[in-house]
Amino acid sequence: MSGITPFSVSKQPPLILVADDDKTIRVLLRKAMEQEGYRVVEANDGKQCLDAYEIIKPDIVLLDAVMPVMDGFTCCKHLLQIARNNLISALATFDTNSGLNNTVISKIWERTPILMITCLDDEESVDRAFEAGATDYVTKPIHWPVLRQRLRRLLQQAQVYKQLEAANEALHHLANVDGLTELANRRRFDDYLNTQWINLAQEESPLSMILCDIDYFKFYNDKYGHPAGDVCLQKVGALLSLKAQKHQDLVARYGGEEFAVIMPYTPASGALHVAAAIQEGIKDLQIVHDGSAVSQHVTLSMGVATVVPTWESSPSDLIVRADKALYQAKTGGRDRFVSSF
Repeated sequence: MSGITPFSVSKQPPLILVADDDKTIRVLLRKAMEQEGYRVVEANDGKQCLDAYEIIKPDIVLLDAVMPVMDGFTCCKHLLQIARNNLISALATFDTNSGLNNTVISKIWERTPILMITCLDDEESVDRAFEAGATDYVTKPIHWPVLRQRLRRLLQQAQVYKQLEAANEALHHLANVDGLTELANRRRFDDYLNTQWINLAQEESPLSMILCDIDYFKFYNDKYGHPAGDVCLQKVGALLSLKAQKHQDLVARYGGEEFAVIMPYTPASGALHVAAAIQEGIKDLQIVHDGSAVSQHVTLSMGVATVVPTWESSPSDLIVRADKALYQAKTGGRDRFVSSF
């Protein structure tokens, strides 16, 4: 698993989608918006608005209420449904991948503000606009200073949401990622193991784990210094990520010079295959280690365990089995992997 790149807020000018069947109004809106420094995309009706929205992902939508093909009220409902569908999709896939990019909270904030432009200023029409999902409205003939102020307010609110989303992504990154290796940290390891345990207990599918320990790492730090030790940890972590076989596999820094690989839906044979590939890959790195008693280069001891989770057992059972196998690998001479099934 690679590290996570924190979300960054775009520095481009806001992008406004204008949907109105009156070309004159669209031209006036475009000129007014471009004078404010905004980028503008036009649509002739609600159907075109939906198509454009899916492609360009605007910062705000200016939507005429009365249009042919699809009126603004109907279009507004569809835009709101898109936001709901995105949230449902985020909830359905939440925590099933290691990327953590599609957090539920960012999906909640994904909805784009909609400013309805209408010639209907009666109470019923206003209520209808808000019921359809409009964030605000202005009436025709357009009072341009009012439109500019409401646009600025909505865009400022949207910017605050994006900044909150960026902060949330950064905090999520700090809470779940090891700063040195950019792998998942122990907290993420625990959360992911518990989640996969529940999923696989329901499906009666296998769950494998490899616990890895860099042999004689204290001697490595003593001889080459802690900065070199940090580089060694980074190289080993990168190799483990490379050898993990499936996108569901999670590679974590378990603690100090220990690493762990969680492999959902992986039987014992698959786990042993990964362990062998890791051992071969570590040898290929050729990281010099004169302080080792088993090799001139950095080596790993690994404990491999596989179980089919049940409601009567717990994730700690798998950790214990992998840890016992790791102990056997160490006492058996290191630079090897031992399985416990």
